[in-house]
Amino acid sequence: MTARLPVFPLATVLFPGLVLPLHIFEERYRALVRHLVGLPEGAPREFGVVAIQAGWEVASTGPGGRPTPGVGDVTLHEVGCTAELRQVTELDDGGFDIVTVGRRRFRIADVDDAAAPYLTADVEWLPEPAGPDEVADLLAARVIAVFRQYLGLIRADPEEISEQLPEDPTVLSHLVAATAALTVDDRQRLLAIDDTASRLRAELRLLNREAALLRQVRAVPVPLSELASPPTPN
Repeated sequence: MTARLPVFPLATVLFPGLVLPLHIFEERYRALVRHLVGLPEGAPREFGVVAIQAGWEVASTGPGGRPTPGVGDVTLHEVGCTAELRQVTELDDGGFDIVTVGRRRFRIADVDDAAAPYLTADVEWLPEPAGPDEVADLLAARVIAVFRQYLGLIRADPEEISEQLPEDPTVLSHLVAATAALTVDDRQRLLAIDDTASRLRAELRLLNREAALLRQVRAVPVPLSELASPPTPN
C-alpha cells in the first residue's frame, strides 16, 4: 500500500525523532509550506525529506523567478523520512523559517514532478521495530560506550560529552547516525536499515573506523563538503 507525499530534496539525511530547522526561500517550497499550513485541523502536516544522490536541490531561475525547465533536476535516494511541521515563521520577503521533526521512514515507489509546483511521490512506509529486543539492548550499551569515546576525540571540552544519551536502542541508533561526523552516504545506509540491531552493528563499525582515523590524524576524517548537516535531537 502506498501513500502520496510532498517531497523536499536536501543534501542531508533526516532520522525519526530528530529536529530539522529549514529556511524556505524557493517559491516552489514556499507553496509547499502554504499547502501544509492550509490543511484542515488534525490533518498530518508532513512532507518527505530525501537525500540527494546526484544534482542540486536549488533550481536555476529564469525571468520572473520561475524555475528554468530541465535545470536543477536531481537524483534522489530511495529511502527518506517524513518531516512533521512544528513551527512556521513567515518572513517579510515571503519566505519561511520552519522547524520540523523527523517521523516515519519510507521508500519511494514513484516520483511525480508535474502534479504540483514541488515534487510529490508515491511512498511505501517502512517497518519500525516494536517490543523489546535483547540483542538491540546489548548492542546499545556497546554503542553508548564507543560513542562516548568517539566524542572524546572530536570535542575539545570533556564536559561536553557528559550529556545523557537515550537508553531506547532505536532512538539511540537514530541519534548516533544523525550526530556522528559521517558522510551523507554513510547516513543514508543507516537510515535504510530496517531493524535496530543491524543499525547499531553498522554504527559500531563506523564509530570504530572513525575513531581509529581520528587517533591517527587528530582531525575530522572526511572533507567538510561531504558531511551532512546533522539535525538536532528532539
